[in-house]
Amino acid sequence: QVHLVESGGGSVQAGGSLRLSCAASGSSYSINWMGWFRQAPGKEREGVATIYTRNGRTPFNADNVKGRFTISQDNAKNTVYLQMNSLKPEDTAMYYCAAGGGGYYPIRFRPADFGYWGQGTQVTVSA
Repeated sequence: QVHLVESGGGSVQAGGSLRLSCAASGSSYSINWMGWFRQAPGKEREGVATIYTRNGRTPFNADNVKGRFTISQDNAKNTVYLQMNSLKPEDTAMYYCAAGGGGYYPIRFRPADFGYWGQGTQVTVSA
């Protein structure tokens, strides 16, 4: 079992920044992929960014966050981060951390690709 705990959400004005953290514990040796997803009210959960933890490659970043959001990891702390800059009101959502196994290919970016999920952290961006 893998346990994921997110932190760092909050309320911010448009143009501001937040950094989300996701700490993994438990059988994390089985995890090769971690990712950030988000879900706004009335919308489906969507991928934001994913990282292959074995080599730190970040093959997936959603088009609507490219250039603004960056996923990174600290293997020593078993923690993945999402740095969010130039936030927009449309970024408002519950943000979830997810983890899964498997090789590098195929690239993981769908919620169904991940078997472990955190409880979520709310991000609210006001205009």
